[in-house]
Amino acid sequence: MDVVLNLADYYVLTPYVYPDDWREDDRTRQLLSLLVIANVGGFLIYLITAVLSYYLIYDHRFKKHVHFLENQVQREILCAVNSLPLMSIPTTAMFYLEVRGYSKLYDNVQDTEAGWYGVVGSVFAFILFTDFCVYWIHRFLHHKMVYKHLHKTHHKWKIPTPFASHAFHPIDGFLQSFPYHLYPFIFPLHKFTYLGLFIFVNIWSVSIHDGDYRVPDFLKPVINGSAHHTDHHTQYNYNYGMYFTFWDRIGGSFRIPSSFTGCGPLDDVKKKEMEADSKNFRAGKSGKKLN
Repeated sequence: MDVVLNLADYYVLTPYVYPDDWREDDRTRQLLSLLVIANVGGFLIYLITAVLSYYLIYDHRFKKHVHFLENQVQREILCAVNSLPLMSIPTTAMFYLEVRGYSKLYDNVQDTEAGWYGVVGSVFAFILFTDFCVYWIHRFLHHKMVYKHLHKTHHKWKIPTPFASHAFHPIDGFLQSFPYHLYPFIFPLHKFTYLGLFIFVNIWSVSIHDGDYRVPDFLKPVINGSAHHTDHHTQYNYNYGMYFTFWDRIGGSFRIPSSFTGCGPLDDVKKKEMEADSKNFRAGKSGKKLN
């Protein structure tokens, strides 16, 4: 995260915010700056991605579903807006440790023997590592002793919208993001690769709440997409995975998404619309006969 901090210092913080005599490597200044960056960056990624998804991808017919709450979109946004600043506190602590050099993040591709192969390989390793960790953390959050205190907040949204992607209890949200922070403390990772992956996981979180179930047929058995995650919201104990279905299959929690078999939430809405249209048609036809 020192890449973002350095840019912020150079273009904004040093000339316009902090006094000239406050050194850029001062610990207090770094903590304060990282807290601001975590909040501003978190809100921007969340709001920009969720707004674009909501208006360009999300099928608004979902809002007709019986389990869609009154004023749900506003409530999802409010939950996220209240939680993100609290989530940013432990996140800032992890960023601070990175900036102070405690992680295995590196600047130059030439700094490692693996070179570009290491950069490319680290992308796959990061995704596989975090997918494994998030699955088990997510499953832990569904334990009866934990669920009602933390994860239940996120499951208010049985028919989620993209805005539900960050609408968590703050502790729940940080726990599920912790593997992304942990990885560079265990394995070498290029700083720009890490920044790109951090943005990617936030976008992915929005995408699995966007109600877009389109996945190429050959990837349906592998990718844990919006269809799988929607069923997780409605059925609770299935499809805990983040990216892939591997761990759900191993852990016995995999279920074929109901939308793939024509029984999903949108299918329920379509069925009710057809029944209403049929009822209106019959009523209109009866009215004509009476006339």
